[in-house]
Amino acid sequence: MDSVSLIKKPIINELADFKKLFDSSLSSSNTLLDSVIAHIRQRNGKMMRPILSLLVARLYGPIRLSTLHAAVSLELLHTASLVHDDVVDESSERRGQLSVNASFNNKVAVLTGDYLLATSLVHAGLTMNHDIIQVISSLGQDLADGELLQLSNVSTHTFSETVYFDVIRKKTAALFAACTKAAVLSMGAGEKEVEKARLLGEYIGICFQIKDDIFDYSDSKEIGKPTGNDMEEGKLTLPVLYVLNTTEDPKAVETAIRVKDGVATPAEIEFLVSFTKEKGGIEYAFRTMEGYRQKAADILASMPSLPDVSEALNSFLDYVVEREK
Repeated sequence: MDSVSLIKKPIINELADFKKLFDSSLSSSNTLLDSVIAHIRQRNGKMMRPILSLLVARLYGPIRLSTLHAAVSLELLHTASLVHDDVVDESSERRGQLSVNASFNNKVAVLTGDYLLATSLVHAGLTMNHDIIQVISSLGQDLADGELLQLSNVSTHTFSETVYFDVIRKKTAALFAACTKAAVLSMGAGEKEVEKARLLGEYIGICFQIKDDIFDYSDSKEIGKPTGNDMEEGKLTLPVLYVLNTTEDPKAVETAIRVKDGVATPAEIEFLVSFTKEKGGIEYAFRTMEGYRQKAADILASMPSLPDVSEALNSFLDYVVEREK
């Protein structure tokens, strides 16, 4: 049994209920919309965020219908944001599959994203929980704010780790934090437990993004993301930011500015990737990720213990930082 199957084991029935509700939310009589949704679902994602939501909720008792609606709402919002992001980034692929905008066009992609967002809000309302609705609404703001912050950062000639973490907290960690916070809110837990859950999700999300950024320096074709892809999009992530700020190498700085300006050649990107590896950027990113992993593990240890579920949550954390793609 693979690691994801072991993680899902304590909530296998609840996950089946989630999938039924999620699938029913995407059924449509509109032929075009149905085709686009079928295309999106071909990605066969691991549904890691809903799994995290259900596992965390399970620590506090039997999962409720409001938990499922919250998980569906958040997964739909996440999917909508990916569809819109591909339009913004002019991406032709996502995880080795043609993006919606590439398979159809930008108009169809934007409108499909809008439909998914609207459906997300329907399920948020069905939780009948004002606090959960607030979490999901705030997440929508954070995702858009993070995307705009990233766009504005590309145009500046500074190499700030602080801005990097601001971006990933809003673009990635906020989603994981919303999943864990909404899950515990749906179970009626107290304020302290809700905050623990939120922090757990945030730290897991930061680990997830740092690992994704490390993948950008890998030569493995299994990852589904070509080496230097972030730099091709004008993005400088944690490994290269570290070496730029610690070595202050003139050639590297000049190349990084060209990356941000969107004029770097493939050879220049290759140089900056190699420079980052040689100067310890990857090791630094791993150390930073390990620090957040430990913070997440400490919070998990302070939450209610339910043997199978607690073990699955620790395995979930291990998976996020040890995955190969």
